Amino acid sequence: MLALIMAYSDTTCCASPGSQAITPLDWYNGLMQLPRERHAVLVSITDAAGSTPRTTGSRMLVTPHSQCDTIGGGHLEWKALAMARLWLAEPVVASVAGAACIARTERLALGPSLGQCCGGVVHIALERLDQMSDAEYAAKLLQFQQLQPKLPHLYLFGAGHVGAALVQVLAQVPCRISWVDERDHLFPASLPGNVETEDTDVPEAVIANAEAGSYFLVMTHHHGLDLILSEHILRRTDAAWFGLIGSKTKRVNFERRLQERGIAAGRLQDMVCPIGMPGISGKEPGVIAVAVAAQLLQLWSEARTLGTPVDTRLRKELSSHDHVSP
Repeated sequence: MLALIMAYSDTTCCASPGSQAITPLDWYNGLMQLPRERHAVLVSITDAAGSTPRTTGSRMLVTPHSQCDTIGGGHLEWKALAMARLWLAEPVVASVAGAACIARTERLALGPSLGQCCGGVVHIALERLDQMSDAEYAAKLLQFQQLQPKLPHLYLFGAGHVGAALVQVLAQVPCRISWVDERDHLFPASLPGNVETEDTDVPEAVIANAEAGSYFLVMTHHHGLDLILSEHILRRTDAAWFGLIGSKTKRVNFERRLQERGIAAGRLQDMVCPIGMPGISGKEPGVIAVAVAAQLLQLWSEARTLGTPVDTRLRKELSSHDHVSP
């Protein structure tokens, strides 16, 4: 199990001292890409009361020279980083049933002493990963994997200017993107970590094989292809959302032609065209991309259901040990 997880990526992130760290946006992918020696501390917010910059369950991964993610920035994060790196400077102590690696907690009031005026209180826990046994670490990764929220999956058809701009805008958003186009030369050599490309001349098959609850966005280089893809998407009844780039005139034209192909008038209400957050004007690719990204973020925020089972489990785990604040 551990070997499989450690082989997740050949990219070294949160790297060991002296190496060039490539730090992903989120702590979870940072964990998945740690070197085998895993000389790092995982900092978790186990409880947050009042006004705080991040909520319970927020985490960051800290190594001597890099970090993945954030617990809210400011002096709060600076102090947590200092605590983690001070601990990493100490010799490794072998784990005794988890007691050595989950041993440090701190209560931080976000007031004048931290140079912050939020007014809330944050409890953090620090776990030193290189003091876990391989079995303990594998079990923790499996726990996190099972409790990770399901990310929205966007199927983006079209690698033109707007599609390319949208991929860059969504690069730092927790989502999965399947980017589809038959013109594989348009895909950039370097892609964000949340993007997979598929060069195919049968994009209808991608639609057919997409999982239920997927998001579809059509912006190809040909209106005829847009129409074909729209028909295939609307014949599904389990899509979370379907957007089509185009004007109101294009929508009227497509509605008529789709009905001629047997799509019921009621289904056409599920086709969003034009796309983009209302109130954002402009036809530049970057502007359109931002407007569409804002629309998707609003949809995903409304659809997201947040739970903290992993944090409840972590608090129980912490309560079973004696804790020492650095």
